[in-house]
This record gives sequence, C-alpha cells and structure tokens, in this order.
Amino acid sequence: MSRFQGKVLVVTGAAQGIGHGVALRAAAEGGQVLLVDRADFVGDVAAEIAAQTGARTAAFKADLETHAGAAAAMAHAVELFGRIDILINNVGGAIRMRPYAEFEPAQIDAEIRRSLMPTLYGCHAVLPHLLANGGGTIVNVSSNATRGIHRVPYSAAKGGINAVTQSLAMEYAGHNIRVVATAPGGTSAPPRRVPRNAEGDNAREQAWMAEVVEQVTTSTFLKRYGTLDEQIAPILFLASDEASYITGSILPVAGGDLG
Repeated sequence: MSRFQGKVLVVTGAAQGIGHGVALRAAAEGGQVLLVDRADFVGDVAAEIAAQTGARTAAFKADLETHAGAAAAMAHAVELFGRIDILINNVGGAIRMRPYAEFEPAQIDAEIRRSLMPTLYGCHAVLPHLLANGGGTIVNVSSNATRGIHRVPYSAAKGGINAVTQSLAMEYAGHNIRVVATAPGGTSAPPRRVPRNAEGDNAREQAWMAEVVEQVTTSTFLKRYGTLDEQIAPILFLASDEASYITGSILPVAGGDLG
C-alpha cells in the first residue's frame, strides 16, 4: 500500500507503543516521518524504521508538555522535509490510577500536563505550517476513558482533546484542514521502556489498577483488551485520504465501549 506516498508525517510519542507502530506503518506505506519523543532512544527507533522500510525518517527529542518543545518539533520537520502534511498527536497516558479523593493537587496538574497539553500545543504549533501548505490533517489520540474509574484527571484531559478536535475541525474546515481523533480503549502492549509512573505503584495503587483493568474489560462488548494493531489501523485510516470526508469525528476503538 502507498497511502502516504509523498506525504510528510509528524508522529508524537513515537518511541514506543501505539506511536511507534503508527510511525512504522506510515513509513512502510511511503511516508516521510519525523518521530518526536522525549525518550533518549527515539533516534534508535527512527533508524530501525528506516532500515526496515527504506523510508526517509528522522527523530527529534522534545518535551511536548511545553509549547516551545512542540513548536521546535514542527519547525524541525519543515526544515528537514519542506512541509508537514499530517500530524499524529499521540502523547499522553494516565500516570496514576486512584480514586479522585486520593489525588494530590500536584498530581492532578501532572495528569493534565501529560495528557492534554501536548495535543493542545501540538495543534497550535502545526497550524501555521498547515495553513502555509494549503491544508493537511491532524489526528488526535484521545481515549474512551472519558468515562472510567480511578483516573478522573486523565478523563478530563481526554475530554478536552475531544473538544479541541471538534472545535478545530469546525474552525479550520474552510482552510482544507481536517481534524479527527480516535478514542482507544484498553490496549495490550509490551512493557513500556519508559514507565508511566516513574515513582512506581505502591500496594494500594496496584489494587486500584486491578479495579481499572476489571472495569475496562467488563465495559467492552468484546470482553478483552485491544491489540496495538487494532489501534494503529484506525489512526492511519483517519490520517489518509481515504477519510477525506471525515472531520470533527472521534472514532471509538474500544470493543463497543463508547466511554
């Protein structure tokens, strides 16, 4: 397949998990891809993808919880490839799982910074480049966890991504810019090379996590977690010209659980 032949994609959170899979498949389908992540090993991942696919890829290390990081990443993509056609905003993920009353104020702030601000900043930073280019596509990775237990701040962040998606789509449709999102449910993946919670989970947090896994599994019609491939494919469909008449939509990819 060559859905992304001649296209330049920026994929954030690309060093592992869903982001890595999106970058790999986009490159295999002809795309030129900038992998953006704050992990030190993002350069190695980009080199591996280039070796596997023969595509032109590059890496950029940035903290996307800052606007400066997002702006620098977009500027680097334009410097390397001449333009940006597609942005996949994939950075995010709950840091802690606990009842809302158990969250400390600083932990609430950290969840919003992790799971909302990279997308909010990424959209803002890419828009001047898409406008200069005469259009493009933004795919945001949201979550069906806008309804779920033990992660209220994360749920709020992902609800914000849904609002950003719909509002931006309405505001920029006249500029040939599509803005869409997927809302993944629970997803099975290899162990993370960078843990979601650097401090580790204590015994109570492990018990709360087990309750989240139970809720997520029982809430789906299919009674199982999704696979990485089952999340990657819808993202790339929405990013491609096959979805040219879809904008402002949030596609649940959660085994029937709409969140």
